Amino acid sequence: MSTKQDEAGTNFVTELAETPDGEAVLTCMQCGICSGSCPLGEAMEYPPRKIILESRYGNLDKLLASPSVWMCVGCYICSFRCPREIELTDILWPALRDAAMQKDMPIPTELQETFQNIYKYGNSLGQSPRQRLNWAKDLDVTVRDLSKDPQPVEVLWLVGCYPSYYPRNQVVTRAFARIMTALGVRWGILGAKEKSVGECEGLFGEAGLFDMLMENNKDLFERYQFEKIVTLDPHSFRALQRFYPQYGVNYPVEHYTTFLAERIEQLRPMLNGTVEATVTYHDNCCAGRRCRSFDSPRTLLEAIPGVALVEMARNRENALCCGGGAGGMWLDSHITEHGGHRLSDERIREAADTGADTLAVSCPYELSRFEDSAKVAGLENQLVVRDIIELLAASMELGEKETS
Repeated sequence: MSTKQDEAGTNFVTELAETPDGEAVLTCMQCGICSGSCPLGEAMEYPPRKIILESRYGNLDKLLASPSVWMCVGCYICSFRCPREIELTDILWPALRDAAMQKDMPIPTELQETFQNIYKYGNSLGQSPRQRLNWAKDLDVTVRDLSKDPQPVEVLWLVGCYPSYYPRNQVVTRAFARIMTALGVRWGILGAKEKSVGECEGLFGEAGLFDMLMENNKDLFERYQFEKIVTLDPHSFRALQRFYPQYGVNYPVEHYTTFLAERIEQLRPMLNGTVEATVTYHDNCCAGRRCRSFDSPRTLLEAIPGVALVEMARNRENALCCGGGAGGMWLDSHITEHGGHRLSDERIREAADTGADTLAVSCPYELSRFEDSAKVAGLENQLVVRDIIELLAASMELGEKETS
């Protein structure tokens, strides 16, 4: 390791320490817990501990040229276990990626395409905003589009990109609309005006794109009257809870699991149908490890007649990440090319080891990731992947025919 200091490297550490929550980076004692905990640490040329060490010695250009810069999948386990409480996921990695882009370092092609899609269309899938409401076509409940009917509502539901556009997720989206209606919730959506919240863009250091999305959403929120925001996507929930308030955008926000769990006594009489399934639940990283919401999803699952809940060996705060967070769902090829592996492939085997026949999830990215991994592992006939919403809807007889 070179000990020669360069001004850019030392400035990087100094400027990082001056950001909100960034000062703790200076307290790193090089214990290595972060690197030892990172699920992709073995494949990284520069795992978290070494990133801080090299930055201190000013070796910034070496870091920025490394594929390691783009390998963090935002699982938060390094931040969660850090004895100095350094916000590595929220602070260090985004700053490093921003510095790489500022210096025109190579960016993975998939990431460039995703950024372009979000900039042009407001969603990572590159779909037309006019198609955002296609999921609601011929739906048997009223969908209130606040951009056309701006009346006060109890819940502003941010549907999200994957739930709006991706066919597999649209099944969940329609089921959630039926459940909220059955609960008597006054809810509305932003329709074609909705855009990505920008959590993954922010964690990937695309500060300009994040600012653009945040300003767009801030303007939209100010137009309408609502009591709280509810999201299906835990990444959007995390961004609205953690990052938006720093810009004066501060609204009560809940992930759907806590929103429904708070209404469990109202839900119970509606859960009339038996769902015979042995279910294991995957704790997503944002709502779970980061925001400490472990009980709500389990409360919902245990309330469904016929469901037997079993736990994976790694669960709750120690759960293995699916590998899709912080933009990881766009970077599987980059990660595997540089010695890593798809964490969802590892996690699906852990789920199968429990003897469960159903893997329950509560994040839009996880449906397709785990279904793909089940096929790769030859488990598609042994283990089905279902969002918690689908299981609730099945018991409430509010679901729809499964699509192949």
